[in-house]
Amino acid sequence: MAKVELKKLWKKYGKVEAVKGIDLSIEDREFVAFLGPSGCGKTSTMRMIAGLEKITEGEIYIGDRLVNELDPGTRNIAMAFESYALYPPMTVFDNIAFPLRAMKFPENEIKDRVQRLAEILELTDVMTKYPKGLSGGHQQRVSLARALVRDADVYL
Repeated sequence: MAKVELKKLWKKYGKVEAVKGIDLSIEDREFVAFLGPSGCGKTSTMRMIAGLEKITEGEIYIGDRLVNELDPGTRNIAMAFESYALYPPMTVFDNIAFPLRAMKFPENEIKDRVQRLAEILELTDVMTKYPKGLSGGHQQRVSLARALVRDADVYL
C-alpha cells in the first residue's frame, strides 16, 4: 500500500462546495474512515482520490507521485462502491475475478485468490449465483471481495 496525501483539496459542483480545502496525510498501511452526514463530501473525496471525479483545486499524491491528471486505471486503486457496481450477467465468482482477468492474471492464480476471499468473506455458498439473486449483505461482500482481490496501492 502507499501513502495518500491530499493538499488543499476542493470540489465544487456549480456554486456548491462539496469538499472545502482538505489537507490530509494517510500513511502507508494506515486505516482511515470518513464519517459525516449525507452531502458532506465523503464520497466526492474518495472519487477524487480514485480519479473518478475531477478535482476543482488542490493536489493528490499517491506515494510520491502527483496523480491529479492520471486516469483511474493508472492510479492502482481498488474501490468498493457504495452501490456495489456488480455486473448483472456475471456470477459472483466472475464479478470477483473481473479485475484479475482484466490484468491478465493466470486462471489458476485467479481461482486461488477468489476462493481465498470467498472463504474469508463467507461467500463460498453463492459463488455460482448472480447479483440479482443475492441479499444486500452478500452484494456488499462481493463488491468488497472484488476490491480486495487485487494488489492495489490504495483501497477505498
